[in-house]
Amino acid sequence: MGQPSYSVEIHKVDLSFGSVEVLKDLTLSIHEGEFLVLLGSSGCGKSTLLNCIAGLLDVSDGQIFIKGRNVTWEEPSHRGIGMVFQSYALYPQMSVEGNLSFGLKNAGMPKAEIEKRVARAAEILQIEPLLKRKPAALSGGQRQRVAIGRALVRDVDVFLFDEPLSNLDAKLRADLRVEIKRLHQTLKNTMIYVTHDQVEAMTLADRIAIMKGGAVQQLGSPDEIYNRPQNKYVADFIGSPSMNFVEGTLNGSGMRVTDHTIPMNGYAYSTKHSGETPSWIGIRPEQVVTGEAAKAAPFSTTVEVELVEPMGSDKLVWGQFAGMPFRFRMDGQATVLPGEVMPLGFDPAVASLFDRATEQRI
Repeated sequence: MGQPSYSVEIHKVDLSFGSVEVLKDLTLSIHEGEFLVLLGSSGCGKSTLLNCIAGLLDVSDGQIFIKGRNVTWEEPSHRGIGMVFQSYALYPQMSVEGNLSFGLKNAGMPKAEIEKRVARAAEILQIEPLLKRKPAALSGGQRQRVAIGRALVRDVDVFLFDEPLSNLDAKLRADLRVEIKRLHQTLKNTMIYVTHDQVEAMTLADRIAIMKGGAVQQLGSPDEIYNRPQNKYVADFIGSPSMNFVEGTLNGSGMRVTDHTIPMNGYAYSTKHSGETPSWIGIRPEQVVTGEAAKAAPFSTTVEVELVEPMGSDKLVWGQFAGMPFRFRMDGQATVLPGEVMPLGFDPAVASLFDRATEQRI
C-alpha cells in the first residue's frame, strides 16, 4: 500500500452505522490524473465512500492513502482535496470573488497569491464577468461553476464531486458535463465523481466503479462495462433503455430458448460451462437489426410490435420474444405500427450470457 503511482488508494475499508454495514471490505486504487466515477443507485454506498476519502466520515476498519500518504485519521483540511457538493453551499452575503477567496484568506495566504488563483479559476470556468455578483443574482449553472471554482482555487491533488449536477435541469446538466470534462483535460488532476446518472458516468469517466450494497460490482472503462458486464446487475444498470434478458438453457449446441436454439459461435466465454446451464442471454436494443439485415443475421426470428416510442433520432419498439418483453431500436424515420409482425435478428457473439444461479457472466 501507499505506492506513489496511485493518487488515491482505499484498502479493505469497512464502515458501519450501528449494525448496518454500509461499506464492506472495499479496496480500490485510483491512478494519478484519472477521472473515476462511482456509479450506483441510491443507498449503494458511493457518497459514503467519497465522504470517507474526504475525511468527513471515519472508517470502521481499513486504510486510505492519498499520494502515498496514509490519511486514514487526518482532518479533511490536511488531505489535499477539494470537494464540490450537490448543494452549492455558497455564502449569500459575499460576492463570487468573496466566495472564491474566503478559504484562502482564512488560511492566511498572501493577497497577491489569492488574486492570482481567483483570476485563474474564473478564467478556466468562464465566470470572470460574474466576480462582483452575489449568488442570488446567478443561475443554477453559474452557482455550480462558482462552487467548482472554490475547490479549484485550493490547488489540490484530488477533486471530489458529490452529484454536483443533480439539482440542474437537463440542458444545463449536459452543458456543465462538457465543462467538467474540459476542466479535467486542462488540469489533469485526479477526479473522483459520484453520480447515479449513467450518462454522466459513461461520458466523463476514464474508469467506472459500479457499486451495489457497499461493494464494487465491476471496475472498468465505459466500453468494458458496456460491452462485457461482469454480472446481470451491471448489465441491467448500464444502457438506456436497458438490456433485454431472455431465459433459456445453455448447452453444447447453443442457447435453447423455448422452441429456438440460438447458436453461440464466436461468443467469448468468460468461464467454463458444462452440461445444461440455466442462463439468461442479454441483448442490447441497439444490437438488434430488422428487415433484410435481420434475415442475414446469425440468429433471426419474428416479433409482433406492441408499442412504438418515437424519440426523434430513433424509435424504441416493444414486442415479445419467447414470452418475455423485448425492446429494439429503429431509425427515427422508419414507419412501424403496433400489430405489425416484423423480422428481427442479432449476432449472439456480441450478446452477454449470465448464469441464472449466480447472475455472473458466463
